[in-house]
Amino acid sequence: VNQAVEAAKRSTSTRAQASFLNGCLRRFLREREALVARTDRNPLARWNHPLWWVERLRKDHPGHWEQILKANNAHAPMTLRVNAQKSTPALYQQALAAINLEACPVGGMGLVLGKPVPVPSLPGFAEGWVSVQDAAAQMAAPLLLAGLDLSQPLRVLDACAAPGGKTAHLLEMAGAGSLLQVTALEVDAERSARIGDTLQRLGLQAKVVVADAARPQDWWQQHCGGALFDAILLDAPCTASGIVRRHPDVRWLRRESDIAQLAALQARLLAALWPLLRPGGRLLYCTCSVFRAEGDEQVQTFLAHNTDATLLPSPGHLIPGNGDNRGAVPDNQPGDHDGFFYALLQKSA
Repeated sequence: VNQAVEAAKRSTSTRAQASFLNGCLRRFLREREALVARTDRNPLARWNHPLWWVERLRKDHPGHWEQILKANNAHAPMTLRVNAQKSTPALYQQALAAINLEACPVGGMGLVLGKPVPVPSLPGFAEGWVSVQDAAAQMAAPLLLAGLDLSQPLRVLDACAAPGGKTAHLLEMAGAGSLLQVTALEVDAERSARIGDTLQRLGLQAKVVVADAARPQDWWQQHCGGALFDAILLDAPCTASGIVRRHPDVRWLRRESDIAQLAALQARLLAALWPLLRPGGRLLYCTCSVFRAEGDEQVQTFLAHNTDATLLPSPGHLIPGNGDNRGAVPDNQPGDHDGFFYALLQKSA
């Protein structure tokens, strides 16, 4: 208390308030137990989230809402995705150990670092050996490509593709000499440039198109020849409610009304892209959100209006934090990851 008051006296912007600060802080010392008890009863103060956010989570995830809020207030891990065309997780783990960096495997090609480090210090980063990508986001490419014959020519659309991590992962999984043709779509020209930078660093190639995925009439014929896609990845714009621990300001910048507005945009994107998928093809819908309006509810509404769509086995809602935590949903994968939603949809043949 004394140091805080002395610091206030030494600044012209707070000198006049020094006595007031002294009174507030000393009152807190005298009444600590009662005041802390009052704030503990206030969900906004206890969880450091807007009240509407807390209530939404209690409704959407009655068994896990506290786990989600705790994860949001914790530090996120730094997770890497090893480029399958240039290395393996085991070999890259050895390269990290050589510079005294601990890491443990997660998923198929991921490594979680024991402590974050500056990206340029990662071995072979500039040469494309590895990328930074959360473990939940690394599930997209394997889910979309599982069961597809990668020895045959395949046309894949990555809608809303910036900054290009999932586009790159698709190409890495396909392997060198693959006949996979990926079109990476992004409505923002500046963000689209980041896709090109990502692919160049990794030594990969895709057709990058600046256009609105919700308006196929502007780009599908011109850039794709009007040909149907074998697979579509739709990582739709969302509230980012699953990655609060990486972007703590999101919870305060979002308004409750944003959920309905973004859900409407997601529905428009699904409706616009579904006709571009060939019969028998698959569309992977995903968001980095834990709100059901952007996940389960969105997909159930889509299925009700599209009788040619079938929901294949999918992870559904992934709760942020450690998948091994007691009480975690069964669909969670082992290891620490962000909050995400995945639904794999197949069109009737």
